[in-house]
Amino acid sequence: MPRSKNIEEYISRHPDWDKSLKHLHRLISETKLEQTIKWGQPTYTLDGKNVLSIGAFKKHFGIWFFNGALLNDPNGQLQNAQEGKTKALRQLRFSSFEEMDDKMIIDFIQQAINNQKADKEVKIDVNREADIPPRLEQAFSEDRDLKFHFDELTPGRQREYAEYIATAKQAATKQRRLDKIIPMIISGIGLNDKYK
Repeated sequence: MPRSKNIEEYISRHPDWDKSLKHLHRLISETKLEQTIKWGQPTYTLDGKNVLSIGAFKKHFGIWFFNGALLNDPNGQLQNAQEGKTKALRQLRFSSFEEMDDKMIIDFIQQAINNQKADKEVKIDVNREADIPPRLEQAFSEDRDLKFHFDELTPGRQREYAEYIATAKQAATKQRRLDKIIPMIISGIGLNDKYK
């Protein structure tokens, strides 16, 4: 699906969640957050810093808080998309319009804004080393040039590639993924550069 140029276009591409996304967008628009599209998603910023985003999928829609781990969530309504991997991002998911509670949503949005104004953010070690999966390690031992180019990548790009191979469940999938990323690694580009 081509990327949306604006929030209205994004919403129009998700007719099942049209009413719900419009409602979330309206609630967020009542704040001082600036609206934009990043990574193909409606994203809302404060002084150029990402605060939150809205999105829709087959079975749910919701709000993603970029520093959601800092939000006060006594009832455990926020979800971590990938437990053990995602440090800062938290999601507030809904599967119907009726599930939305404006008071709760506005509270989370205001907390996120206040945290951003106070420059509070989850500190992530961007230089931590990648955990290299065995299949990628094997490829390095077979091709020293590949290992050299991999070592030239930023730690973040290295982690993206390592996780891409490690998260494949079947050996055939791991191999397909490896075949796909080898030219990218040699070219010095990151797995997700096209989304940035």
